[in-house]
Amino acid sequence: MRHLTMTASSVLLLTLAACGGGSDSPAPSPPPPPPPPPANTAPEVTSASAVSIDENTTGQVYTFTTSDADGDPVSLSVVAGGDEGDFDIDTSAGTVSLASGLDFEAPQDDDTDNVYEITVEASDGQGGVTSFTLAISVEDVNEDGSLIRIGTGFSQPLFVTPIPGTGQLAVVQKAGRIRVLDPDTGTIAGTDFLDVSSEVSTNSERGLLGLAFSPDFATDRTFYVNLTNTGGDTEIRRYQTGVGTPTQADPGTADLIFTTPQPAANHNAGWIGFSNDGLLYVPLGDGGGAGDPNENAQDTGEVLGKILRIDVSGDDFPADDARDYAIPAGNPFASGGGRAEIFAIGVRNPFQSSVDPVTGDLFIGDVGQNAIEEINRLAPDDAGVNFGWDTREGTDSFEGADSPDFTDPVAQYRHADGLGRSVTGGYVYRGPVSAIQDHYVFGDFISGNFWSVPVADLVNGSTVPSSQFQQLNDLFPPDEGTISNISSFGLDADGNLLIVAYGGSVYRLTPTAP
Repeated sequence: MRHLTMTASSVLLLTLAACGGGSDSPAPSPPPPPPPPPANTAPEVTSASAVSIDENTTGQVYTFTTSDADGDPVSLSVVAGGDEGDFDIDTSAGTVSLASGLDFEAPQDDDTDNVYEITVEASDGQGGVTSFTLAISVEDVNEDGSLIRIGTGFSQPLFVTPIPGTGQLAVVQKAGRIRVLDPDTGTIAGTDFLDVSSEVSTNSERGLLGLAFSPDFATDRTFYVNLTNTGGDTEIRRYQTGVGTPTQADPGTADLIFTTPQPAANHNAGWIGFSNDGLLYVPLGDGGGAGDPNENAQDTGEVLGKILRIDVSGDDFPADDARDYAIPAGNPFASGGGRAEIFAIGVRNPFQSSVDPVTGDLFIGDVGQNAIEEINRLAPDDAGVNFGWDTREGTDSFEGADSPDFTDPVAQYRHADGLGRSVTGGYVYRGPVSAIQDHYVFGDFISGNFWSVPVADLVNGSTVPSSQFQQLNDLFPPDEGTISNISSFGLDADGNLLIVAYGGSVYRLTPTAP
């Protein structure tokens, strides 16, 4: 066997050769630095920078919309120095509204050119800020109407309506007289249409309250009145005019067709009128007192606090001289379960109402308690609707348990709004004055304010707030006197709007000649 002998020097050489000269290798590269964060992008206001509105428009007129490329939440703030003071601006919701309409003929913007400028800043909270200026142009509207006083000298007038086929107006006075007014001359006839002043009580809200002409008045000469008798009870009476004297009733034809006791002197309601299919509506208040103390409005065994509907062409109660009418088959309790005369329930004091001859819908002005005045809408096929009083006042809870079966008002205003405290229900106007054409016009007895709302906006299932009412006092100032204590509205035979002031005057909105 051969042996390998290694010296110390050979071991050293081998070791160096195995190491391969490691002292000459490069150092490892450091990791690359992180990329810089992306630059913040300022938010954008993406809604239109210019809009136009008609003069006298109220309610919401614009909504700011924003976006942010980084997904940051965007907040808005108003920059002072423009026309922002003329608007209600909610920066959280991004809305711009008008509580009262702007007048084209009297501009309020800084440049008085009817272009109102509002500047806002949109901020993303990360240092990104964008300035945006909105220009709102107010357009002229042909108001084309004048409010003319056509009669004065009445005593506590509560209602006005044309006497069919005569060109004359019947003006109902609370103390029991129905006067005849010639609207063209302003003359009040010396002979009354009807005088029952010795047969009515007049304290508080009692008196001669309503008048309705038969749909067939031209041939049957028949009309109906609503009054509180000397004992304070509600009576619906039927009369005829004399043969050949359509402007004068024959007192000897009086026929009591319906009566009910009234426990208090207030909330006796007032208006009565015919539906398009010839049935008589009789709205009744809840019996008076505060808060419906007798709980009548929700009691279907009681007629108070209800909208009644009866057929005066028939008689289902021949043995009862005080019930000369038939019950329409469509009434919700026609077959039992409540008073057969009831059509709708849950009203407080439906003082003034009207039927729209186009749709046949009943519009009800229901006077509120302490907080809300409301307008309700009732279609001919809405039998059994419950408007909620006294569980609800308008859309607010009043007492007791709420119910999803209640129908909200189609419009309401709050006493806290400062607009008024006692609604006077009005009429759907379809006449030639463009500013209120196809609007429902109504007002307030206490304040004398009156407004309009497009009838297309008054739909069950939503409630139009006062911010969306069109104020009419400044739009149509009267030529004489003042519009105060509005007790009634009406329509003449030509469809012109009539307004009754409790102080003694009747006004007509007359189209202005082009």
